[in-house]
Amino acid sequence: MQGRKTFEDERELRFSLSAHVPECNFYRQLKQRLDFSFLYELTAPFYGRCGQQSIDPVVFFKLCLVGYLENIISDRKLIEHCSLRLDLLYFLDYQLDEPLPWHSTLSRTRQLLPAALFEEVFTRVLSLCVEAGMVSGHTQVVDSALIKANASMDSLELKVPQQELADHLERVRAMSPADRRAMRNKASQQQRTLTASRDELQEIKARNKKWGKDQHPGASNKDSRFTSNKTHYSPVDPDARIAVKPGKARKLCYLLQLAVDTGSHVITHAQADHADRKDSLCLPTLLGSLTSRLQLLSLSCSTLLADAGYSSGENYALLEQQGVTAFIPPHGTYKGGPAGFTYEREGDYWRCPQNKKVTFRNVLVEKKNNNKKRTYYTTRKDCRDCPIKESCIGQLHVKKIEVTFYREEYERTIARLQSRWGRRMKRVRQATVEPVLGTLLNFLGMRKINTRGLVMAHKGMLLAAAAYNLQKLMRYTQKRSQAAVMALPRPELHGFFKLLIEAWKWKCVKRELRKEITLVLCNSYCG
Repeated sequence: MQGRKTFEDERELRFSLSAHVPECNFYRQLKQRLDFSFLYELTAPFYGRCGQQSIDPVVFFKLCLVGYLENIISDRKLIEHCSLRLDLLYFLDYQLDEPLPWHSTLSRTRQLLPAALFEEVFTRVLSLCVEAGMVSGHTQVVDSALIKANASMDSLELKVPQQELADHLERVRAMSPADRRAMRNKASQQQRTLTASRDELQEIKARNKKWGKDQHPGASNKDSRFTSNKTHYSPVDPDARIAVKPGKARKLCYLLQLAVDTGSHVITHAQADHADRKDSLCLPTLLGSLTSRLQLLSLSCSTLLADAGYSSGENYALLEQQGVTAFIPPHGTYKGGPAGFTYEREGDYWRCPQNKKVTFRNVLVEKKNNNKKRTYYTTRKDCRDCPIKESCIGQLHVKKIEVTFYREEYERTIARLQSRWGRRMKRVRQATVEPVLGTLLNFLGMRKINTRGLVMAHKGMLLAAAAYNLQKLMRYTQKRSQAAVMALPRPELHGFFKLLIEAWKWKCVKRELRKEITLVLCNSYCG
């Protein structure tokens, strides 16, 4: 007889979530391992003593972690997803008939709580990894990645000089109803004001002109113009910056700075920064926060690995001052000194091929990028009758040498990188941080920042890094130490080598045949 199932919705239902979530479930095991009870005391100052109860802070942070673990960047989709999963309801301490918080509550709570609280959550998760023996601490790898911001390039507006700002805003508001978004402009007056110099504006104008000439006659973007952070800003998200990457379209992004431990690839630090800021300028702040967190966990960093983007003389000097061994390749524009000239450290001068001194004069600081340089000059008398004057200085009267102020730090780093240890550290860096960044971008909700503002982006990056560490923690199995075993030599080894030597003495036999005889002898001995 054919069976037919008829669904009848029961008004009263007794159901146990713990009985229907397996013991091997990831979120059940995570619930047993994770303790967020400390949040009640830390979040108490941010709530009043009367009124309607808000969302439980433990539930809020668990929901945020679930969003990154499930690769969901929308709060609305996150609540819908959690309501359909038994293991997630059990992890959040919710019953089947109990409604989850409204999605807008997550957004308001995320704005309410300070970034220091998110830092504390990340540090507590990291401490669990340290207790499990996953973090060595002595070797850290630093890298960065661009994360798309929650703003479109169509929202960009042109910066104007400060004296014309008020007139420009009035003119834009009166243009059309579609431009009324300028009334909700979130940018400050400083962010709306043009701060680029005349040379920088001239460079942008020349680039636009060249780009217009390179377009073919039928191009649809013939009248388009290059956008730059010096001339444009986003009123929707003023902290977002236009990211320029070769071979890719320009878009508004944030910069994710990451530090990863080489022991088990655990993230030890994460921070958000402006996308147009150089990595070398972000390193001092990153190093200070990383060192403080490791000291809090009774660890210390002695070796730092990074790519050439973090290279600068100031960073080399800072790392040496703090006792950290740096493996950071110098930038391609670095030049230690002119070819054929010898540096004399005792007298602080250069000796030219004609044995003349190029003496130190002063220290210059470039206005464009604040680079410090040491300048050296010869005298007119030395270069007047020099036989190689034409090829050395041409029509000039003296020889001028500009060398970076941190030349000794550069030389020590280059020598370290060219050693066997340096080549090994390069392979370690590539194998450590690249998989972590790929996992965050593709599987842990870091393909786009769903919030707006630098502080909010920093909070999201911290929770994404905490979610990654929790995944590593739950999958980690401690390696057991194995006893060393020494293999004893076989007694017939002497006879084997004797036969092998005799086979190679047969010069009348071809080389290929002797190789086959050797292979047969080896197989007979090992088999």
